[in-house]
Amino acid sequence: MGQQYSPEKLARFLDYILGRRPDEFGLVPDDEGFVSIKDLLKVMHEEEGWRFVREGTLNEVVVSLPDAPVEIAGKQIRAVKRDLLPIPSAPESLPKLLYAAVREKAHAAVLEKGVLPPGGLPHVVMSSDRALAERIGSRIDADPLILTVQVEWATERGVRIQQFGENLFLAPSIPVGAFMAPPLPKEKPEISLNKKLEEAPVRAKTPGSFTLTLADLEEKATVRRERKKKEITREKDRRQLRRQKNDRWG
Repeated sequence: MGQQYSPEKLARFLDYILGRRPDEFGLVPDDEGFVSIKDLLKVMHEEEGWRFVREGTLNEVVVSLPDAPVEIAGKQIRAVKRDLLPIPSAPESLPKLLYAAVREKAHAAVLEKGVLPPGGLPHVVMSSDRALAERIGSRIDADPLILTVQVEWATERGVRIQQFGENLFLAPSIPVGAFMAPPLPKEKPEISLNKKLEEAPVRAKTPGSFTLTLADLEEKATVRRERKKKEITREKDRRQLRRQKNDRWG
C-alpha cells in the first residue's frame, strides 16, 4: 500500500462523503444511496492524504471494522446510515448561473441537441461553483467543456431544476439556448497536394538549385514524351532503310 493509515480514520472520512455531504465532492448517490466505487476513488485521489486508497483498501475497511460505516455491493458503495443525506428538492431561489461539464468530444452534439444526462443517469449535474464543475469534469475528460447555464432562461421554458445539498443542482436536461458554450474550434481547410505545388513559389535554396512546381513537372514529362516519339520515328526510318538496301542487293 506504500503508506500507513488508520482504517478508523478512513471509515470516518467515507461516512462523511457518502452519508452526509456527497455534494461537497460532486457526487450524487442513487435512490438507494449507492455511488460507484470508481467514482468514489476518483474523489479520494483528488484529496491530499488519501491518494493511496484503492478498491482493496475500501474492502479492508468493511472487513476489518466490526461496525464499518459503509457497505459494498459489487462495484458500488454506500453509507450504512443515510438519514443525514441531502434530498433533491425545489429550492426557494436559484443562482443566476450554474455550471455543467461535458466531454470535449460531445461539443458539437451539445450545441445541436442540448445537454443530456450521461451514461443513462437520470439527471444533468450542475454546480453553482465553477471550480467544482471543473473538478467533476476532470473525472470524465482530460480537457472537459464547461457550460454556463442561464438559469432564468431555462426555468422560464419549463426546465425543472432541483437542489442537492449546498453545491449541486440537478435537471433532466438542458436545452439549446439555455447555456453558453465556447464556439467549436475552426477546422483548418484541407489543401490538395497539387494546389500546394501550384502555389509554391519558385525559390532557389542554394546557388545552382531550384524548386520545381507542378507546371515544371508536367513540362518535363511532355518533353520526355516528345523525345521518345522522335526516337521511335528514327528507329522506324532506320529499319525501312535497311530493308531497302537488302532488297537492292538481294
